[in-house]
Amino acid sequence: MKRLNAGLAIALITVCGILVSGVAYAKDKTARYEVTITNLTRGQILSPPVVISHNSNYHLFTAGHPATPGLAELAEDADTEPLTDHLRTLPAVFDFKVAGGVILPGSSATVKIKTKRGFQLVSAAAMLVTTNDAFMAVQGVYARPWGDVVVDARAYDAGSEVNSEQCAFIPGPPCENGGVRDTEGAEGYVYIHSGIHGIGDLEPAEFDWRNPVATIMVRRVK
Repeated sequence: MKRLNAGLAIALITVCGILVSGVAYAKDKTARYEVTITNLTRGQILSPPVVISHNSNYHLFTAGHPATPGLAELAEDADTEPLTDHLRTLPAVFDFKVAGGVILPGSSATVKIKTKRGFQLVSAAAMLVTTNDAFMAVQGVYARPWGDVVVDARAYDAGSEVNSEQCAFIPGPPCENGGVRDTEGAEGYVYIHSGIHGIGDLEPAEFDWRNPVATIMVRRVK
């Protein structure tokens, strides 16, 4: 009986070891997803979006609080480098990619990104280029192991530049003036953007929008 019990104990230890190894493998195994972003506006071009996989400790922004410098650069000039440089330093971020080009109205772009257990949240952001500092974004979309996830993306104001609607401070067409900031009177916090009002050089009939400004589909491919 003692020998039998000893044999059972060894068998149980072996099985437990295999299970633990399997759990560890599953935890470290990466999954691949396609994130497809569709521009729903009539006249706004979306800059090449940044797509991020992360855990619950990372937040692209918090409404009612100032935008990070990297997000402000993206929202004002479609410059993704300051944001991606910051993402590289964050243990809460697992992977990020920047789309290869802009997304025209009515068009889509797909970005491939990796996740793993504990880093299954996806966020994305892009500038509405014919604005002072508007950006579309989604935060913390759960990447399901199976089935598609489709969510709407709103347009937000970074609050880092005043909404003058003057071409001298707008990078997108027809203005083409990037790298110039107009910060006096900026709100100083992120909020839902109220659109184009025709107070400057932009015609609302062409460049205004209503939320949502994009749809985001997250689909596992491997």
